[in-house]
Amino acid sequence: MKVLIANRGEIAVRIMRGCREMGLLTVAVYSDCDRLAPHVRYADEAVALEADEPAASYLHVEKIIAAARRTGADAVHPGYGFLAENAGFAQAVADAGLTFIGPPAGVIELMGGKTAAREAAGRAGVPIVPGSGGPLPEGATEAELQEAGDAIGYPIFVKAVAGGGGKGMRLVREPDGLPRAVQGARSEAASAFGDGAVYLERCIERGRHIEVQLLADEHGGVVPFVERECSIQRRHQKVIEETPSPVVHIETRRALASAAARLAAEVGYTNAGTIEFLLDESGNFYFLEMNTRLQVEHPITEMVTGIDLVRWQLRVAQGERLEIDPERALAPDGHAIECRVYAEDPNAGFMPCPGLLETHRPPEGPGIRVDAGVAAGFEVPVHYDSMVAKVIAHAADRRLAIDRMDRALAEYDIGGVPTTVPMFRWLLRHDDFVAARFDTTFLDRVLAGRDGTDFVDPPDDAEELAVIAAALSVTLGRAAVGAGPGAGTAAGGRWKQAARVEGLR
Repeated sequence: MKVLIANRGEIAVRIMRGCREMGLLTVAVYSDCDRLAPHVRYADEAVALEADEPAASYLHVEKIIAAARRTGADAVHPGYGFLAENAGFAQAVADAGLTFIGPPAGVIELMGGKTAAREAAGRAGVPIVPGSGGPLPEGATEAELQEAGDAIGYPIFVKAVAGGGGKGMRLVREPDGLPRAVQGARSEAASAFGDGAVYLERCIERGRHIEVQLLADEHGGVVPFVERECSIQRRHQKVIEETPSPVVHIETRRALASAAARLAAEVGYTNAGTIEFLLDESGNFYFLEMNTRLQVEHPITEMVTGIDLVRWQLRVAQGERLEIDPERALAPDGHAIECRVYAEDPNAGFMPCPGLLETHRPPEGPGIRVDAGVAAGFEVPVHYDSMVAKVIAHAADRRLAIDRMDRALAEYDIGGVPTTVPMFRWLLRHDDFVAARFDTTFLDRVLAGRDGTDFVDPPDDAEELAVIAAALSVTLGRAAVGAGPGAGTAAGGRWKQAARVEGLR
């Protein structure tokens, strides 16, 4: 089988690696500015899309179908983003006699409509956040809008029916702000998705974003996985994910998994997907939406379960039955954290920073995985999302995973453009993050509290320990004056001194 990957960057490389391990040939497609990109070099074949703008390259359905036909591809993997959740694209792939590695077009269309997805969740017995029963009428008056808002209760989110990634979303705390928010959300949604329909949903204050990965085959088999904690978000965009959630107990985990499996069965889902929930302070959870594709953060699930999600996507697309122990999928081995590294300047309002990547030496070592779509000498283009890599750390527990991630980020040699690495190193040391005292508004709040203070990398451990050791040397030297022969020179004394140094870090 030959697979065309209708995407770019790190996810294209990730899928190609999975194909290569299964002995499958791969086809890359690329825009003009991506002609030297790693995903192009890694593929067995590559087809130029002869444009840079997304609409004329990675979003151009006809060009991608033509590339698949020209190269004799049997299947198309959409990755995430671009056309991954476009029902028209999935149908076009099927109509061309090719296999779409994902759910059927009808399911993508159903779950892509946020109000229809809420209705499906209700039929499956999955709790949903109170909201409007459907899209708001386009000609609704201010009085009608405020009546709808009053019936739900404030604060309220105005959300795009076709939305995602925080686009077409507005938070409204007072009734008089609702009409303007609806107007703004409609305009943004129409620009981003070609559909200005919006609906209302109550805002759950201090909520956590919890999601459940699942796989489903064509024979009715559904396997939900251990939850992922995705509450660390900037402007509604995830930047750090981890698994398992530090606040989800086993009973809630099983309830989340059961809800996800019921919804997948209700809509006839196949292949990989993720169901997102909102968890309130009392431990109640509510359906948010379904992502009908592979998630950006899928590596952390792979790290704690040992299950290759991309490989299973390919196997399911070939008609195989799932052969995964459901208990294994819900029993994490240790803890994993992912940081999404962006070519953005955190000291300039996270402004995207395209440009030449002069150096790129990813970190290595125990428990570290880096999924990157760039290399030294690569020009980070202006046309696409600014994420350049994902750093994943896996360890026996959360505290060790945080320490391992901090070490990996300190080692990450990426130069030529500013990145979000310094922000992550600061955040990993924040007391509330370490103690898991956060919700979906946490990062925006603590960033605002910095009041423009620049991010700087913390000192390397070697420098830090040298200072501590020097101070201890003076202190312990004074204490040793007058001590008996051999005091402080035994091996046990040296071990204890090292422990004191660690305790001072």
